[in-house]
Amino acid sequence: MQRTSLGDMACSLARSLDVAGEWWTPLIVRNVWFGARRFEEIQRDLGLSRKVLADRLRTLLAEGILERRPYQEHPVRHKYRLTPKGRELMQAFFALMAWGDRWTAEVAGPPMVLCHERCGEIVHGEVTCSSCGEPLRAEETRIARGPGARVGRGSRYVEHLPAP
Repeated sequence: MQRTSLGDMACSLARSLDVAGEWWTPLIVRNVWFGARRFEEIQRDLGLSRKVLADRLRTLLAEGILERRPYQEHPVRHKYRLTPKGRELMQAFFALMAWGDRWTAEVAGPPMVLCHERCGEIVHGEVTCSSCGEPLRAEETRIARGPGARVGRGSRYVEHLPAP
């Protein structure tokens, strides 16, 4: 089934999902961040079809989330690495992991935790205000018209937004 592209929407969330919201894509990015560099490692761990993995890797390469380098010549085989864009996407996934730890973890607790290498502490992803550093909470945040605002599919409400 072909999915509808969200890339033309005047919405950063929609365009982000167009790149990173495909089924399996966040887990592929996570596995590469974990250190799984080779196609076979990723495929074996996730148990997805070779066709789906190849398709997702093509998209991640085209979007600049991953880069690949050959590690073998006969036959040619590649290893994958996160680009700076991919590492920043992984940071966004930290907040989603924290949500999952809070709302979907089993009684025993989260299956994995994040450890901050600089301080050695167990941490969780948190979105904070870039101005004051406080946690950014939905009930304390509003949306305003941005410089790229336009009315269109998925963003018809923008015409009613106040200026910042």
